Amino acid sequence: MALNNYYYYDEQNCDFVPVEYNSLERIVYTACVWILCGVVLAGIGISILSFSVGTPAEIALKAENQELINQLQKTKSTIKNLDQEVDQLAKADNEMYRSVLGMDKISYDERQAGAGGADVYSEFDVYSQKTSEILKWTAENLESLERSINIQKLSFKEIKQYYNKNQKKLKHMPAIKPTKGIVLSGFGMRMHPILGYRTPHEGLDFRANIGTEIVATGDGTVKYAGLKGTYGRLIIIDHSYGYESYYAHLSSFAKGIEPGSKVKRGDLIGFSGETGRVEGPHLHYEVHKKDGPVDPLSYIFADTTPEEYMMYKDIVENNHKSMD
Repeated sequence: MALNNYYYYDEQNCDFVPVEYNSLERIVYTACVWILCGVVLAGIGISILSFSVGTPAEIALKAENQELINQLQKTKSTIKNLDQEVDQLAKADNEMYRSVLGMDKISYDERQAGAGGADVYSEFDVYSQKTSEILKWTAENLESLERSINIQKLSFKEIKQYYNKNQKKLKHMPAIKPTKGIVLSGFGMRMHPILGYRTPHEGLDFRANIGTEIVATGDGTVKYAGLKGTYGRLIIIDHSYGYESYYAHLSSFAKGIEPGSKVKRGDLIGFSGETGRVEGPHLHYEVHKKDGPVDPLSYIFADTTPEEYMMYKDIVENNHKSMD
């Protein structure tokens, strides 16, 4: 910026005379003007930046808040997964444990006891809408999850008490898987692989290669061991208390297994095969209660986790074809 010319009035000569500046004065003046302009512009820039972006402290605080929101979102996902696992436990509790043991089921409404009501999380309204919604959702669902877990604990305590009072009966109940293979087909109407049309399938088909070990699923007495029509080589165990279990399509019986033999849960009774009318080697397993077949899937609770039970249930609901 150039130094402007200034004048003073010479009274003797009655004339305006320009003020003369040397080079150093002009340089100093120009430098001062530019420094002053720079300071003013920097101040304006910092003010605008602070208003639109924030101070360093505010920027750090915003980054910290965003990280907290991200962590809350991860927590939300974890809570959803835990809620699904607790829900699986509740279903297995009702359908497998309580149903088989003859205990009353716990309804969904009972498991949700205390849920709902007024907005008890209104204190979060002071935050932004996004933050408020996440905090409310997290608090509400954590409380609901805690209720569900406490109810499930009480339910398992009830089941344990029932077991302690009925140990003799439960030892005889067919309550484990008869073999290590997974379930292939379930109880109910299924497409028959040989006949080609839907027929009642009165048991579970387990994957089992020829010669796979088959065990008794509960204490009892061998009622039948021999060939029987479409069952092929068959073992029937009478467990008392109205329960019987069937093991069909066997290749052979274990040593000492014959009518009248006493067996304990887990004892080896035979080996899988493909005798009778079958599509291939497997074990066909049935549970009868008071002379009528019932769904064996509900009677494998003693050595099956809730996750395995839900997996087997999904298989039998989606596979509409049996192997015998």
